Amino acid sequence: MITKDASLLALNRTAAGDAATAAAQAAKAGRRAALRHRLVLASASPRRLALLEQVGIEPNALRPASIDETPKRGERPRTLAQRLAREKAITARDRIRREPEFHDAFVLAADTVVAIGRLVLGKPDYLDEAAQALATLSGRTHKVYTAVVLITPEDKLRMRTVETRVRFKRLSREEVDSYLACGEWRGKAGGYAVQGIAGAFVQTIVGSYTNVVGLPLIEVVSLLAGEGFPVYFNWLNRAEADAG
Repeated sequence: MITKDASLLALNRTAAGDAATAAAQAAKAGRRAALRHRLVLASASPRRLALLEQVGIEPNALRPASIDETPKRGERPRTLAQRLAREKAITARDRIRREPEFHDAFVLAADTVVAIGRLVLGKPDYLDEAAQALATLSGRTHKVYTAVVLITPEDKLRMRTVETRVRFKRLSREEVDSYLACGEWRGKAGGYAVQGIAGAFVQTIVGSYTNVVGLPLIEVVSLLAGEGFPVYFNWLNRAEADAG
């Protein structure tokens, strides 16, 4: 006669076996997909690279696209981010077509725009430009737009645009001068890096924090996974590495 405990044990073993089989099948499918798919990032931003690595995604190559980022007359901040991200992706896609190892790769591009109303605060090149940007942001709420574009191996273009509201505290003269002296503002949209010292200026963030850093991760993972890129296989690999 089979006892209740024995039956439960058998069921548990069966469930464990099924889970192990499913995991093995997923890993096998992931390995095939990983060998088939490559990813090219149309950026050399260390912030975007770090964010991708945070979710287990490592681009096979970087192909930063050098384009004119000047806003068009009357162009809205959201539209600007979308246009620039699209141009970056297409430029990188056209470039890798001449590279046999990447001609069928996924291409990921992004552009981040900081704005108050329709006023776009670009990436300051000079100290006085950075000072003006901080003075504009001080004590006010601004918006950060990031457009993410993915071009698939089949040449389909997919886009997501994310908006986050950020409010700065009122900045003192000492805070502004010290921040300008540290140099963190260089090359940053709006003249600040929220993941750095400028995090001390932020009172509230409504929306995606990683969007303000420069790459909204929910949307990136959704785009890649939705088009068949093996995002979750990378997670399995990381879990296996941690277990080892």
